[in-house]
Amino acid sequence: MSQVFDLLILGSNSAKPAYDRHPTAQLLNVQHRLYLVDCGEGTQMRLAENGVKSSKIDAIFISHLHGDHFLGLLPLLDSFNLMGRQHPLHLIGPPDLIKIIDLHKEVCKARFLYPIHFIPIKDTENAGRVYEDEMISVDTIPMDHRVPCTGFLFREQPKERNILKAKIEEYQIPFQQIKAIKKGADFECESGEIIPNAELTLAPKPRRAYAYCSDTAYFEAIIPQIQAVDLLYHESTYLEDMTHLAAERGHATAKEAARIAFKAQAKKLLIGHFSSRYADLSGFEKEARDVFPNSFLALEGKTFNINNS
Repeated sequence: MSQVFDLLILGSNSAKPAYDRHPTAQLLNVQHRLYLVDCGEGTQMRLAENGVKSSKIDAIFISHLHGDHFLGLLPLLDSFNLMGRQHPLHLIGPPDLIKIIDLHKEVCKARFLYPIHFIPIKDTENAGRVYEDEMISVDTIPMDHRVPCTGFLFREQPKERNILKAKIEEYQIPFQQIKAIKKGADFECESGEIIPNAELTLAPKPRRAYAYCSDTAYFEAIIPQIQAVDLLYHESTYLEDMTHLAAERGHATAKEAARIAFKAQAKKLLIGHFSSRYADLSGFEKEARDVFPNSFLALEGKTFNINNS
């Protein structure tokens, strides 16, 4: 049975809400562990509308300090307090983010009754590990934007090998040794014969990966890091006739996002961060699919299953 690895789109617009689209926010669900990726204005409302218990969020990742990516954070942190949250929250983002939180605490007399473990992203020019738990590892992806900005590469932790039940019976493998065999150990029979692990187990499915490429101009330097990811989200603020404006403002077009997906050999592409000048998004999907057919709009309220089948 496939394990949960889903992405829920909470907000897909850039700069300001328009046409029932909201600033950037996504929720990654890995085996019912919840990770919030960016937190634009109104994110906690989007969570409620989608039936998500925000108190279960374990970690929040903020890509950069443009308001449409973090202005929903302080209200959400305050709401955690009102809900009686006690378990720790991991918060990963630009170093100055903690200054904003501290100012909020000082001016508004806010007091958080739960621990916040803040992990500053000090290097935005090189990829680096910023978070890890038993479910996932998270590395930053350098972006090319007007302010320091990173994307995030979420990857499942390595899985254990699958031991064959028939081999347990055939070689009378003691229960106490099964764990070691799942981790790759060979088995020594009472006769002294060594049974290689490859005969006893099957390799697990490849680790699934999701690459979140936040605000960025077209930037081929990221391609090696996101090579062959199962799902790639890449901002696409404008259509191709606005290429020069996109470059000037540190953004990408739908076609440029698709070029990155094609060159990285991603399995699926999501495009989002749409400019509020566009009421109709059909042109985005068409431009992307002309280059990379397996492209989709990051429509709010839609859940995308991340699989490697």
